[in-house]
Amino acid sequence: MGMELHAEQSDYAEMENVEISDTMLFYHVRGALKSAVEGDPDKYKQLVTVMGPDECLVPEKVALMVTCLKALSGSVSCLDIVHHQSLISSILKMSMWNYGTDVMDALMELVISLATFSGQYVDLCLEMLVSNFMPPDSFISLLNQSRGILRKGQVIHHVHKTLIFIAELVPLSPLRLERIITERMPHIFTKEPLILIYVENMLKLESGEIGDRVGRTMLLAIMDRLIDLDVDIAWDDILQEDFTKGIFDMELEDLEGPVDVGQQDGDELRISWMERYFSGNLNAQKLDSLMVLTFEHLNFCKESGRLRQVFDTLLQSFQQTVLTAYKSKFAQFVLFYACSLDPENCGRRFADTLFHKFKTSRYPEWRMSAVAYLASYLARAKFLPISFVAEYLESLLEWCSIYCSNQSGGINPKAHKEFYAACQAMMYVLCFRMRSVLAVPHIRSRISKHIEDILRHPLSPLMVCLPSIVEEFLRLAKVTRLDVPDNFVSSNLLESELSMAFGGRERLDMFFPFDPCLLMRSDRFIRPNFVYWSMVRSSYDNDEDDDEGTSDEDEIEICTAGKGMNIANDGAARSYDQDLDEFDNEMSKMSITPKVAQWFGGELRTDMQMPSRIRPCPDSL
Repeated sequence: MGMELHAEQSDYAEMENVEISDTMLFYHVRGALKSAVEGDPDKYKQLVTVMGPDECLVPEKVALMVTCLKALSGSVSCLDIVHHQSLISSILKMSMWNYGTDVMDALMELVISLATFSGQYVDLCLEMLVSNFMPPDSFISLLNQSRGILRKGQVIHHVHKTLIFIAELVPLSPLRLERIITERMPHIFTKEPLILIYVENMLKLESGEIGDRVGRTMLLAIMDRLIDLDVDIAWDDILQEDFTKGIFDMELEDLEGPVDVGQQDGDELRISWMERYFSGNLNAQKLDSLMVLTFEHLNFCKESGRLRQVFDTLLQSFQQTVLTAYKSKFAQFVLFYACSLDPENCGRRFADTLFHKFKTSRYPEWRMSAVAYLASYLARAKFLPISFVAEYLESLLEWCSIYCSNQSGGINPKAHKEFYAACQAMMYVLCFRMRSVLAVPHIRSRISKHIEDILRHPLSPLMVCLPSIVEEFLRLAKVTRLDVPDNFVSSNLLESELSMAFGGRERLDMFFPFDPCLLMRSDRFIRPNFVYWSMVRSSYDNDEDDDEGTSDEDEIEICTAGKGMNIANDGAARSYDQDLDEFDNEMSKMSITPKVAQWFGGELRTDMQMPSRIRPCPDSL
């Protein structure tokens, strides 16, 4: 093959209209490299110009560039990192997003030759490949067009194929690649399309041929970035009006009010509400998009049989980062969704980890956070069978019972904060699951055995835990004939001085991390697997006055565990939907109106400035 070089198109041609072969050009390139070392830079400078950026890539220029790149691939032994620094720099600054596949092929061939020839080029080549994870700013507008999508696929294919090739020839290169990727990971203020493409490349590496060597680091880095975005989103940025007006007194799917003819249905109203509050929050939108990307990756891992392996890393990330990030509002749903894909393995391991952390962590704040996660998970995870929920409830009650047996003093929120956190967790779970749990006779008997003694202990958890949760718990306990103290006086308050005391400055008494996910796109992954308060309260939504029409005998007939409800006595594992359907028929005969506490509406306090990490108090170190 030959080519005609025109001087006006490239200074690299020494004569106009001279046709030379590729072989001649190959020797010409080698001569230019040699002349630079000998002190004659003219030919070398012309070669650098050919490799430089050019807004007008005519076919002749492209052909010359491809041939020079191929010639350089065969001449890497002639390259000197000092004398040829400008040429190497020009080559490694090339963005594949600006070229077709012919240039991409030649460029990747040269990068592989450099990386495998000398260790001094490995990091430079890896940095060049990682820089091509993202397109130049000028290309962003094309990403949603067909040609932009095509170019994106071509670039990603070439980059990852080259990374795999280098990893095979340079065994230590994956270690260097991990460092480069994490160091160059876009910060939270990077434009959304760029950070999305970067994370997409990281996930492709995680599931690719070198995933066993770099995958764990990729997942940990992605989770860290999700937390960074999450913590940066302040509730004040989302809620621009007084939160006490009631918007969070109910959950998003419960957008109530008169529905006129032609008005949007519930889902459309929910989406409209989300758009209203998140449309101006760029980091919330980035987080939403990244979580969707992560959810889709988890689905792929499940289909390929890798979910349990990936969950190991997610669980490690949770313990190191998410668990201690008190202001995290959404990132934890990555764990929730992974558990929904494999409840028997991932779902149980997550609960086991939380309960273990609660029992063994040396820091009270971390223990309180762990039990809050456990309570919120058991209450909200629709995919967990009732036997699973009951098992951990019994473990919590047993822990509380042993704690009580070792204590003789009275109320002291600061000294017994873990105990009060556990009691509140127990009551919170029962507010969501009480009917189902107590319907199984042997489970009811085991739970009833401990709960009365715990609540009547001089530590008085009913006086210390959040009044809103205590009030709802006692109301449902009365309906289900659970024997609990009846001397609690309703305060109609969300919180009390005692609850604030055991919650501490981080307000861990008000932390239930799996309240409804407010991210619009992520919601579709979470919603099918999620227990909303409306599902629980649907049996209690009549007027309060109607409750007087139900006699004690009627309540006993309806609520005595297992009576007339066709409940399996063996406590076999069942889904929340099965339990709920069985009870709706019976409980609809009753008219009980609970005061829906703000916590059951998914509210997070917006009037408190909370730290981004839970740090042990100085006196606990």
